[in-house]
Amino acid sequence: MEFLDLVKKGSVVKVNIDSSKDRLNPKTLKAIKESPKCIVNDLRITDGKGIGVVLELANGKKEWFFENEVEIIDEQGNILKRNKQEEINFLNLKFLDKFNYIKKNDPKELVNPINFFSWLIFSFKDIF
Repeated sequence: MEFLDLVKKGSVVKVNIDSSKDRLNPKTLKAIKESPKCIVNDLRITDGKGIGVVLELANGKKEWFFENEVEIIDEQGNILKRNKQEEINFLNLKFLDKFNYIKKNDPKELVNPINFFSWLIFSFKDIF
């Protein structure tokens, strides 16, 4: 089934923290770790091919997530399986999914070639 067929305003979903932890602030991550089940507050169209959701977290804050960052929960509390459309990846860089980049803010760290290379590999994950 399609994402829009399964999710409506007021639906309960579970946030997959592994797929969104690199872009969320620490307060949001803490709220999700305490209670990963959230209520869908709104649906939004992404700039690409998908749908995003605005979720109300357990602490009352609202946060925006991509459809691949949430798991849909039915009335019994079970996670619904969705038909995932496999994207065509001509380089098949699955090892990049396990690569974790730690943000650097110090200028000395930013100009370090090793850190630049790590950032470049991490960025390729989104391109390919």
